[in-house]
Formats: sequence, C-alpha cells, structure tokens
Amino acid sequence: MANLKTLYENLQRAFYSRPSDLKACASLLAQLKIGLIEAGLLIPQGNVNIGDLVVARDILEIGALTSIRSKDIPSFDRYFSQLQSFYTDYRNLPNFPPSKREYPIRGLNLIRLLTQNRIADFHTTLESLPADVIAENPYIKHPVNLERWLMEGSYSKVWNAREEAPAEEYKIFIDSLMGTIRNEIASCEEAAYESLPIKDAATLLFFTSQSDLAKFAAERNWQIDLTAGLIRFSQKTEEKVQIPKQKLIAASLLYARELEQIV
Repeated sequence: MANLKTLYENLQRAFYSRPSDLKACASLLAQLKIGLIEAGLLIPQGNVNIGDLVVARDILEIGALTSIRSKDIPSFDRYFSQLQSFYTDYRNLPNFPPSKREYPIRGLNLIRLLTQNRIADFHTTLESLPADVIAENPYIKHPVNLERWLMEGSYSKVWNAREEAPAEEYKIFIDSLMGTIRNEIASCEEAAYESLPIKDAATLLFFTSQSDLAKFAAERNWQIDLTAGLIRFSQKTEEKVQIPKQKLIAASLLYARELEQIV
C-alpha cells in the first residue's frame, strides 16, 4: 500500500492544481487502478479496511471527473460502473462515510444518458434514487429539469441551464445536448424553408455569435448571403409547403421523443 499511497498523493496534487493536470492524472490513474486490483480494492470482497475503501472510492471519483474534463465519455462510463459498489453495496457499512462527490457524479451520469437520448435508462436510473434526493438535491434536480424541458420543447430553458449548472463538468454535457438540439432544429428548418433571415436562424439555433453560426452553416453546406441577410438551404425539388417554423420544430421533436418512449 506504500506505493499506492505515494501515487494517490501525486494524483491529488495533479487533480487539485489549477487548472488540473489532466495528462498527469490519466497516467497516475492507470497505475493506481492496477494497484487497486492487486490490493483487492477495485472490486472489494470480504473484510476490507474502511480507510482503504474510502481511498479507493476517491481514486475512482477523481477518475470519473478527470474523464469528463478530458471529454472521454467511455472512460467516465467505466469509472461510474466501478463506483456503483461503493455507492450501493457499502453505503451501510459501519463507519463508512458518504461521499460528497456521489450525487454530482450521479447527476453527471443522468445528463450523459440524456445526451445519448437514452430516455428509458434515464428514468430507470432516476427511480433507483430516494424521492427526497430527486426533489431536493441540486445535482439531481438539474438533469431532472433538463429532461422535463426537453420533453416540453422548452429549448431556451435548456440553453439557460448551462449558466445554472451546479458544477463545471455539467456544462460539457449541456454543450453536447445543445449540439444535438441544434442539429434537429436545423433539419426541420431545411425541410420547411429554402432560406431564412440570418437573425432568425441564429435565434432559433441559440447562436449568439455570427462566426459560430457561420461555422455551423458551413458544416451543413448552407449558403450565407450577407447582402440579402439570408441563409439559403439546399434547393428542394418537391413543392414547398409553408408551415410556421416554431410549430414545425416543436411538433417534430415532440413526436420523435414520444415515439421513442413508446418503442
């Protein structure tokens, strides 16, 4: 355990530095996970020292947060799975203290499920939590609100939720969620219109910067006509039917999500 102790102290220094040294964290975590396996602490069995369990949990939690900060979602997935025993099986062990990071990490997992459009898994995971936690814990309430606003089509609230995130790591997932929303809205715009005023397109897509809108337009092969102040979509061969854009977007997204829940 002496070598593990030194590696753990180095990990803490790298993680708590400002900014975190993510490269050093990743290297130390790889070594520490091997050490945890050799010490029988990655998947604890039998009588294990409570202090060792706390250290093992802390290492895995730092690993989960490092993965988010590095935008390595599959790695976060693995760390979250490994933390489940510490959050459930050992919760009632005598003298085993609760973790301050548990609900922030659980909340991150819920937002991850939202960004992956895994609504059924989101609700199954949510149902495993105590009712008072769902109602009162800010780290859990945040993804619950996000899911409700998504179902309502209240995308402006989703956008504003970025600034209300209870932890910086949440913003990474919200940015990903907004990317998905933008692409769905953009597909609806393309289906309904040949062109839109640049200002209207920016508002619908929640862009505050014209350069960000221009980059997004280029990715979708849209033409920006600065002279006319329009964004022109690909020409369509079929007859165009004028449909109010807000209603089309809201109805299409709501229908898609309700269909997914049924399936």
